[in-house]
Amino acid sequence: MPKTADRLNHFTESVIREMTRVANRYGAINLSQGFPDADPPPEVLAAGKKAMAEGPHQYAVTWGAPRFREALARKQQHWMGLDLNPEAHLVVTCGSTEAMMCAMMTACNPGDKVVIFSPYYENYGAAAILSGARPIYVPLHPPEFVFDPQELRAAFAQSPKALVLCNPSNPSGKVFSREELEFIAELAQSHDAFVITDEVYEHIVYRPYRHRYMASLPGMFERTISCSSLSKTYNMTGWRLGYVIGPETVMAGARKVHDFLTVGAAAPLQEAAVSALQLPLAYYTTLQMDYTRKRDFFLDCLDEAGLVYTKPQGAYYVMVDCTPFGVRDDREFCRWMAREVGVAAVPGSSFFHEPVNHLIRLHFSRSEAILAETGKRLQKLKSLA
Repeated sequence: MPKTADRLNHFTESVIREMTRVANRYGAINLSQGFPDADPPPEVLAAGKKAMAEGPHQYAVTWGAPRFREALARKQQHWMGLDLNPEAHLVVTCGSTEAMMCAMMTACNPGDKVVIFSPYYENYGAAAILSGARPIYVPLHPPEFVFDPQELRAAFAQSPKALVLCNPSNPSGKVFSREELEFIAELAQSHDAFVITDEVYEHIVYRPYRHRYMASLPGMFERTISCSSLSKTYNMTGWRLGYVIGPETVMAGARKVHDFLTVGAAAPLQEAAVSALQLPLAYYTTLQMDYTRKRDFFLDCLDEAGLVYTKPQGAYYVMVDCTPFGVRDDREFCRWMAREVGVAAVPGSSFFHEPVNHLIRLHFSRSEAILAETGKRLQKLKSLA
């Protein structure tokens, strides 16, 4: 029997999805895989029913249905402060996972190097390897998850083709400051590298922090490939609607990669999602307020359980320090916690290139009733500390 490709030996299947299976097995509250338990806005659901009844039901334009791209360009122009041409600067993808894969394959040749901050969302390393690129990992040092400028300079001294920037960050909840972004931009420009951003949590940021788009910094639109999706902003992770934004010459290449990866995103869902992109600005204010309330409520639950954590600045994840429990194997600890405590988390080691085994990731994109029940269950951990 022939052997499978060697590249598959350099990454594992998703630990996040594995922990969802563990949660289901033990009937645990699933705070591992980060999907909301709320539905999309009512007007989007109504548009979805209409699209399913009336169409379109055949292929959309490969790089995105015109109405969807036009609505997306208008929405992102407002937030990014850029003049975006829906015919030149956008490619619609099957979720942000394909957007990242498309960006990586557009930017990198086999053998190129890609800088990835650690901890990182597990897809980035796999996307680099599947593209034939070689990751260079630069640590974000806990508990504040800041990078050492000299370590980042040393990584760029290896002549990488790109850097991957998740902002706000999954799993750490870090929001990069303007000074940090400008430092990264300076290195990217001086070393002629791309910055590939993952900005799916762009609208989930907690005051006083503020999300800034790398592509909006002076001189950076030409070398930034911005990836995002509608999944987290509009509670539609299962719709798998993502996108890539970048300069016209780069997007011409991204169109080709996307065409041969998936052909195109679902036509009726693109039609329905136009209504999401047309929501008033008040929607995003309410979204931020709702998540701020959930974050504060959940952190109070963690405080009552006596847990140590890093307060997230954005996104809807919190990294909890399990050192007081004498944890040496965070993966086994997460399995034990799902089985005995009834709460499913993700072992932090799945996000780190470094040997970090004392952190776990929980998400709080659930109802306050479920978060309150989670808090009660986590009280069981007090006896271990």
